[in-house]
Amino acid sequence: MQARYLAASPYNLVRVILGERPPTDNDADNVYTRAARYLDGWIRDGILAQDPAPGLYAYFQEFEVPDSGQRLTRKGFIGLGKIEDYSRGGVPARADLERAEERSPGSLAAHARAISGRSSCCIPTRRVRWTGCWRRRRRECGARCARRLSGAASRVGITDPSKIARIQELMTPKKLLIADGHHRYETALAFRNENPDVEAAST
Repeated sequence: MQARYLAASPYNLVRVILGERPPTDNDADNVYTRAARYLDGWIRDGILAQDPAPGLYAYFQEFEVPDSGQRLTRKGFIGLGKIEDYSRGGVPARADLERAEERSPGSLAAHARAISGRSSCCIPTRRVRWTGCWRRRRRECGARCARRLSGAASRVGITDPSKIARIQELMTPKKLLIADGHHRYETALAFRNENPDVEAAST
């Protein structure tokens, strides 16, 4: 899959998150330094561009359950959240937390000053409280689709700006449970602690 993604486009993000590791790699030219150069170049050339205004993004992931073949859609949103230590209780720690490779000094975070992945979180909620903010059809939010080699399809669209304040209000008292992405969250915590001049956040 890595090879197919690399061949698909010179701008595929796999070049940043899982680049090739030839035997000629050294301290000056390796998977992390190349990833940093790709990221810097894409930003410089406008391949990656920051949206002009802050926003939340409707997220629909359509996938097939391996055991049953049933097609399901996971619905949520993508937003930025401030990194907090586990001791504050805002994000529960998992007991069997592993250490990510990105924690090493020669990591992508250290070279590119970025972590190119999301932490997927769950929150305790009642659906009825969210329907007014989040009952959006894919066409209404202009969602665009990207399909993985696994067959899963991800659609992301811009959320109605008038709903953002309400979503923030509903999220403020919530405690997040990380369902996937503990490694990335731990890496962001370590990066923040090692770089106190940088305000770290996680998606």
